[in-house]
Amino acid sequence: MSKQRPIILGIVGDSAAGKTTITSGLVKLLGADRVTHVCADDYHKYDRRERKALNITALHPDCNYLDILELHLERLHYGQPILKPVYDHSTGSLVRPEYIQPREFVIVEGLLGFTTATMRQFYDVKVYLNPPEDLRRVWKIKRDTTKRGYTVDEVQAEMEKREPDSRDFIRPQRQYADIVVHFHPNEGVPPEQAGAQLNAQLTLRPTIPHPDLSYLIEEGSPNSGVRLELGRADGKPVDFLRIDGSVTPQHAAELEQAIWRHLPDLHPLSADEFGDYNDRAEIRHSDPLAITQLLLTYHLLRKYNDVRLLPFAQPVAALSRLQPTSVHN
Repeated sequence: MSKQRPIILGIVGDSAAGKTTITSGLVKLLGADRVTHVCADDYHKYDRRERKALNITALHPDCNYLDILELHLERLHYGQPILKPVYDHSTGSLVRPEYIQPREFVIVEGLLGFTTATMRQFYDVKVYLNPPEDLRRVWKIKRDTTKRGYTVDEVQAEMEKREPDSRDFIRPQRQYADIVVHFHPNEGVPPEQAGAQLNAQLTLRPTIPHPDLSYLIEEGSPNSGVRLELGRADGKPVDFLRIDGSVTPQHAAELEQAIWRHLPDLHPLSADEFGDYNDRAEIRHSDPLAITQLLLTYHLLRKYNDVRLLPFAQPVAALSRLQPTSVHN
């Protein structure tokens, strides 16, 4: 019997949007021995010093080997290994490449993962992280000053420099996502004070099947902290799953149990085993984050079971067929 091909999840968002935080929870839920993690930012053409000399940001497609990322996504889709470049964020240097053998699930996260139609065809599930810009700014300053050796002034200057590329190349990728994740504080709460009380809004587009949460429309109440609402996004019908940061542990557990019932292949984890994030040197827990990670896990396992029933098609001269696609597609 042919080996089943990997299931590929794409997570795209601007710098410090929470991609690594989402990914770490998925790895815990699925099991580290079943997941291969690929950072699309490793495909930078230039190191930090060269980017400064060339006056180009890491968010610009011309600063990345997107054609090689396309080829590698195809190989991963067919269960084949890749020799992945590696970019060291702590030093801003390009270092020795890494041999990657895909496991059952491959999570590809980065800045430009949905840029071309060629890339997008190889993902089974596509997620875009869309926090408010003032919140993302707070997250980026915290991360880059504690982990990457920048000063606050340097981070702020870099964000201003990057804004045109964020506008032109990062945010337009949101339209291609199956799920858009929007963490946000309550109105009037400064982003630096939101902490674990961030709300989550998940835009669930009908491009993939979602678990039946329709009972939340009838049973959800303003006081439950969890609601499912019908609406429109970008002119198209969608479902909005809204999870208040102040959701009670009881209501959060009820929704988590509703999703766990769709995951018979996994051993349920306790609520404190995922949904964690780093706040400088402190590890904190968020129920909206945990529910988001659990819902994404559902989608990966559903697709895994769907693919299990299909024959695994081996590539035929795959690499010679694939032509790099314009980044403006």
